[in-house]
Amino acid sequence: MKKETISIKVELDESNVPSKLTWRSSDHPNKKGEEEAKAFLLSIFSKDQMDTLKIDLWTKEMQVSEMDRLFYNTLKGLSETYKKATNNTNMASDMARFAQYFGEETDILPKSS
Repeated sequence: MKKETISIKVELDESNVPSKLTWRSSDHPNKKGEEEAKAFLLSIFSKDQMDTLKIDLWTKEMQVSEMDRLFYNTLKGLSETYKKATNNTNMASDMARFAQYFGEETDILPKSS
């Protein structure tokens, strides 16, 4: 059985606010070392509790426009993942439409005519 590792390091300032985030993956196609990030969103679904643990962290450097882009990309990706995982094309399309709306309203995408 093949095993891979993903690790995330969080450096905190004196107020316990993330000052630096780095991650690495044993199977990263382009890099072997750590890669710096400004934010990450992690959701883990517990087999036993049937609930989701969420960890959302971002550094003080993260700009609102970057957070908008992170959420747009996340929403778009979630709609694609949901469709692939459930084959529920109707709900996935609704999610994708919301992602499009979010992208337009945050000026990440040009507004549709």
